[in-house]
Amino acid sequence: MKTFVSAFVLTVIAALPAWSATVTNKDGEPAVLVVVEGESRMEVAISAGGTESICPSGCFITTPSGDRLGLQGDETIEIVNGSAVVK
Repeated sequence: MKTFVSAFVLTVIAALPAWSATVTNKDGEPAVLVVVEGESRMEVAISAGGTESICPSGCFITTPSGDRLGLQGDETIEIVNGSAVVK
């Protein structure tokens, strides 16, 4: 029974959403995003073709082109020509 409960709990945890936004840089050069979460401000560099998970609790981002977005934390975003495309 203990094995069944452990397997069930792991299955439920794996099925939960990641609760962070995923950003993929489709450009040929690195992109730097400014990420503001609450009182915290940081820069996140994403390599060309790279993907990063950000904003587990929601945040605001500024892209290289100056786009500003508010995120809940469950979005999929692509950086194309320095701009954000929310999927």
